[in-house]
Amino acid sequence: MKTNEIRGIIPAMVTAFNEDESINEAGVRATARRMLDAGAHGIFPGGTNGEFYAMTAAERQQVLEIVIDEVSGAVPVYAGAGAVTTREAILLAKAAEAAGADALSVITPYFAAASQTELVAHFARVADAVSLPVILYNIPARTGNSISPATLEKLAQVPNIVGVKDSSGNFDNLLQYLARVPVGEDFAVLCGNDSLILWALLAGASGSITGVANVYPETMVGIFDEWSKGEIDRARVLQDSIRPFRTVFRHGNPNTVVKLATNMLGWPVGPCRAPFSTLAVEGEDELRRVLAEGGERDMR
Repeated sequence: MKTNEIRGIIPAMVTAFNEDESINEAGVRATARRMLDAGAHGIFPGGTNGEFYAMTAAERQQVLEIVIDEVSGAVPVYAGAGAVTTREAILLAKAAEAAGADALSVITPYFAAASQTELVAHFARVADAVSLPVILYNIPARTGNSISPATLEKLAQVPNIVGVKDSSGNFDNLLQYLARVPVGEDFAVLCGNDSLILWALLAGASGSITGVANVYPETMVGIFDEWSKGEIDRARVLQDSIRPFRTVFRHGNPNTVVKLATNMLGWPVGPCRAPFSTLAVEGEDELRRVLAEGGERDMR
């Protein structure tokens, strides 16, 4: 997979579960197919929205293999291969490569604090263990560890580290990433905050890995497609349309909101794994109202 193919809207797929929290293979396949039908430029199972943190390594591998089979080469499949320890991340990365993933997303270690020196060593060792393109994943609010712009500049020199997803929500951080790396043919900066996608594209980002695409796939794909055609006003209409939905995140875990919304729209993906599986009544009521008042936007 070439670096310039890491672009566009890449849904961070939710993992469909049955009511007993076991993996629902039919639901996983249906979710992947829905993203493809919406025009997604890639598929990313096993990320934050996929609840990797609540799954065993074997379950993560199972979901990845299902998605690879369902996608069948139509678009690149990005595999989550992050873990607390370097050893475990390498095992996950090798398993994903053996399964036929096209690229890896490697989140920063979590729970324990890591220095920037340790992050450089961690990511470099994981990348060295495989031949796949590696995309770093910066989401400090969830992991407690942040990839600094200077660290990204160092890691961009590792041959198969070819991109970063920035979910910091700090637009200045994303701008500093763009300033530090050879964006374009050699490196991809991907926006991980759904509210900033259009602005990131205008600043030079290559695309977005997005959780809201589980709810509004055509809308999210449309932001990129309209931007790429130079239709900035149309892209902004789509970008602005998701704001009411994202306000519901204040009621709880965003993953819970995304999955509940997907279910409410008639795409059964089951619950999040407990205890991250419920919203307060006022949160559910607001979500129903937002979904009823909003809706998918497809400019095609």
